[in-house]
This record gives sequence, structure tokens and C-alpha cells, in this order.
Amino acid sequence: MKKSVAIILLILSLAAFMGLRLKLDAIPRAKVPGASILYVPSGEFLQYASFGYSSLMADLIYLWSIQYFSNTQVLDRADHLEHVYSIISDLDPKYLDPYQIGALIAISEAKDIGKALSILELGLEKNPDQWILPLEAGHYAEFLLKDFELARKYYQIAMRIPGVPEFVGRKVAASTYELGDYKAALQHWLEIYEDTEDPRIKKIANNHIYRTKAALDIETLGKALSLYKNRFGNLPQELLRLVTAGILPTIPQDLDGEDYTYDPQTGEVMAKTWWKR
Repeated sequence: MKKSVAIILLILSLAAFMGLRLKLDAIPRAKVPGASILYVPSGEFLQYASFGYSSLMADLIYLWSIQYFSNTQVLDRADHLEHVYSIISDLDPKYLDPYQIGALIAISEAKDIGKALSILELGLEKNPDQWILPLEAGHYAEFLLKDFELARKYYQIAMRIPGVPEFVGRKVAASTYELGDYKAALQHWLEIYEDTEDPRIKKIANNHIYRTKAALDIETLGKALSLYKNRFGNLPQELLRLVTAGILPTIPQDLDGEDYTYDPQTGEVMAKTWWKR
């Protein structure tokens, strides 16, 4: 009996909620920007108004939010994005879909990656055991912002969460390479190679080891060539002179034991290939 009464009260509350929406939607938007968002109360209020059915209320607001934020007639709708999804989070903090869809809306509709990351971080704060949230944040930081430092930070957070897929370790290694930290990237790829029994993953890791070692060697040779030029006023005719001049103990070779190509006119050092076949 008590449950039935609670459900009836919830339905009445929702009816009043929608009635208020209809009245506010009639207000010209030109006069009151974002008028249709005014009727969304705080999450704390809605928790009381839902009579214990806060998850249901979260579902309803989530479904409404998709419609609202796709309405191009509401020009300032993006201003309310974080507010609406924080309300849903207050009502049902473990509900993951709104964080992911809210971030997607922030990118596709609001064109605001910062808002997307903020929504995903809110989700991670409420759900520190869910690796999907920092993984998606890392994906946005890597591919949309091209901020590999931020991307690596998110991927490393995901890596600390139990159950994370093994490919996230490769995302950490790839981001580290893009940051130019070749020594650390090489260590990551070596660990990935040693830790897997999957021949496909071993091949991927081996390709990256080859590429990363080449980048590290070329960086080392480039610094040595600069030192040689500063000391002698010109570039050496061959890399071996870096050894005879006491600048390097040996000339590094690629992973297959092949010499790097060197142009004494420009000082450019290159690997014969950047990717093993």
C-alpha cells in the first residue's frame, strides 16, 4: 500500500514537473535565454521529490536531456550542460550512460571538449572503479586536443583500475612516445612484449620497439653531431668520427643490427625503415 502511494505521488510530481515545463516553454526564448531549463530543480530537491525513486527520476531527466541538447532552437543550451548532468549524477551517481553521453553531447553539440572532460571527471569521482571513464577522457584528449600529456594522465588512471583491458597499456606507451620520452616509451613496449603470450600483440610491440629504439638512437646521434660541430666547426663526414673524437663510445644500430643512414651535408640521420614488416 505504501509503495503504491509513493508511486502515485511520484507520478503526480512528474505531472506537475511537465506542466511547469509546458508553461515555461511558452516563454519567448528571445526574452529569456535558456527559458526551458529554468524548470529543472536541483538534484537535492529532486531526491526528495522522487519519493525514493531517484533512479527513475534520473532516467527521465537523462532522456529529456538528449532531446533538449539536440534542439538547435535553444541557442544557449550548452550553457546548462554541466548543470543538467550534475543533477542526474546527484540522483543516480552510479548511472554511467549519462556521463558518457553528456561528454559526447558536449563535443558534438557544444563543441566544448573542456565540458566533456569535466563531465567524465565527475563520473570518475563518483565511480573510481570504472576504467571506461578515464579511458574515454584520454581518447578525447589524445585525438581531439592532441594533448598527449593529458591523454597519458587519463590512461594511467585507467591502468590502475582492476579489469582494465590490456590495450590501455599500449595507449600509455604510445602517448609517451608522442611526448618524445623515447626511453620511457621503449621500456613500456619492452614490458608489453614480455608480458603477453599473444603473437599478434608481440608483433605490435616489436614494431613499436623497433620504431622507438630508432627514435632514441637518432636523438642520441643528433646531440652528438651538434657537439661535434660546436667543437670542430663542421659536421663529420661519417658517423664513426663521433667515436674517434671521443663523443660516443659506439655508433648505435637499429634493432636488426643495420646502420642508420647519414647525410654529412645536412646532418640528417634516418632509419632505413620506421616500421618492421
